[in-house]
Amino acid sequence: MKQIRIFLLSITVLAFFSATIASAQSDEPVAVVMTVDGPIMPPMLEYIKRGIKTAEQRNAEVIVMQLNTPGGSIATMLEIIEVMRLSEVPIVVYVSPKEAIAGSAGALITMAGHASAMAPGTAIGAASPIESSGADIESTLESKVKEILKAKARSLVEERGAEAVKLADAMIDEATAVTAKEALEVNLIDFISDDTEDLLQSLNGFIVQMDDGKITINTENVRTEDINISFIEQLLLMLTDPNIAFLLLAIGVQGILIEISSPGGWFAGFLGATCLTLAVYGMGVLSVNWFGGIFLIIAFVLFILDIKAPTHGALTTAGVASFIVGALVLFNSPGTPQFQRVSVPLVIGMGIFIGLLFFGILLLALRAQNNPIQTGSERLLGKTGTAKTFTGDAGQVQVESELWSAEKSAGSEKISKGDSVEVVEVRGLRLIVKKK
Repeated sequence: MKQIRIFLLSITVLAFFSATIASAQSDEPVAVVMTVDGPIMPPMLEYIKRGIKTAEQRNAEVIVMQLNTPGGSIATMLEIIEVMRLSEVPIVVYVSPKEAIAGSAGALITMAGHASAMAPGTAIGAASPIESSGADIESTLESKVKEILKAKARSLVEERGAEAVKLADAMIDEATAVTAKEALEVNLIDFISDDTEDLLQSLNGFIVQMDDGKITINTENVRTEDINISFIEQLLLMLTDPNIAFLLLAIGVQGILIEISSPGGWFAGFLGATCLTLAVYGMGVLSVNWFGGIFLIIAFVLFILDIKAPTHGALTTAGVASFIVGALVLFNSPGTPQFQRVSVPLVIGMGIFIGLLFFGILLLALRAQNNPIQTGSERLLGKTGTAKTFTGDAGQVQVESELWSAEKSAGSEKISKGDSVEVVEVRGLRLIVKKK
């Protein structure tokens, strides 16, 4: 009984200390740290939503959103801004690490933070809008979109003063970009911080405006908690990489063509369908010119025709050229942002690889046509054998371990049992032979 009492007492003490530690931790202010690194695309929106929800559940003191982006979708940017402004936890957008940028849509996201900061050597701006195809927006539509974005930017920075508003307008009208020091001078941002720890120290006691009034951020003895992008979010974001989308498109179409030309093997068809599905998702998010798809279709039609028609590689060469042109038109049309452009060496290399692949298939097809027949009685032409029985002009001969009915060819010497003979013609199931 004494041992049981000691055991129960030990459990009670451990539980007490665990509860004390948990309570002490819960009393510490929590700073949720998110890393938004890459183009502003729908998967990034889902990551930010999840991070804000987690911070609210943790009753966090502040959210530090580390931002490094060349820009992205205007529609996604506007949704992110709306989500940020509805957050119950103050969001500090921190353009970092050094050499990072808050370009295009990233500039407005930085303005949308309840506070904002930049690391030394970073830049912000160049927020002129582009249309979904990647080209510069023109005329009336351009004016409308720019005015909408300028109005949104003014609503975000008007409390920062006239100079900040003027700079925000210039970022949209003239694609102006500035350094961290220049942004701080006009009060577009609140701090220049070397790292997250330095930023949290600067934030202690800083007052921010929330929907329900002003609050003071407490980051003394703050405990940071990282919210990393999930595997699925990372995968979906990766699919919006133009190089990945292009590779999936090329592999997917080849897989489907292989399945069509040689039905019955499920793997090529399954792989092709999967890759095409993923590629379509990526291209649906990216700014692509679908006219380039026509050239890609022509390219693969030419590849197939070269296998069927005796052009000895001419159609394959034309197909490679059409493939390269189609991919570049699809992803690299004039005006497409640099971060949404596919690598030209990758396109050329993949085009040459596909051309060599189909050229190899063509050589195999031609070799198969020129190979001697390996099945049926026709394969016996030119073969030698032995006469087993022969009376007059007819008898039986053994060729390649098989016994055949045979006739003596015109002009052949008389054939007798045991003579060596050569097959000169095949007539159905009868061989025409001559004495060798």
